[in-house]
Amino acid sequence: MEKKEEKAVTLKESEYLKLKEGADKAGDYWDRLLRTQADFENMRKRLEKEKQDFVKFANEGIILELLNILDDLERTVNLAETHKQDPEAFLKGVEMILAHLYDMLKAYGVKPIEAEDKVFDPHYHEALMQVEDKGKPEHTVVEELQKGYMLNDRVIRTAKVKVSKK
Repeated sequence: MEKKEEKAVTLKESEYLKLKEGADKAGDYWDRLLRTQADFENMRKRLEKEKQDFVKFANEGIILELLNILDDLERTVNLAETHKQDPEAFLKGVEMILAHLYDMLKAYGVKPIEAEDKVFDPHYHEALMQVEDKGKPEHTVVEELQKGYMLNDRVIRTAKVKVSKK
């Protein structure tokens, strides 16, 4: 391999100092760039971890409330089994738990879709059957087989329904 001969260049001292100053600035800028990139990468990793933690624990509040409802259900079943309560008291307990559950869902923005006697709308209803019903206009929901629900004005489960036909 051939060694290249370095040439000596003669500069005025002022030109040399300008070049040296520029090289020093370039070195400073390079160091800043590397630090900024490292800071950016650390922030990206931190945000990714925070996002994962948020997703991991986002449902903590609703799960705690569901655990309270689960406790109520277990107590109701336990009372019914051990004390052989009358069916009316058991039913009243279950109705209270249902009311608690509906209140909790409402607080989280969940509401049922009104279906019965409404005009069939495929955005809100899923027709499982059609039945002849002369008392109702065509394409009217005759019966709700399973409730549908919305979460903050977005359908999360359509209502399963029977629809009238002529």
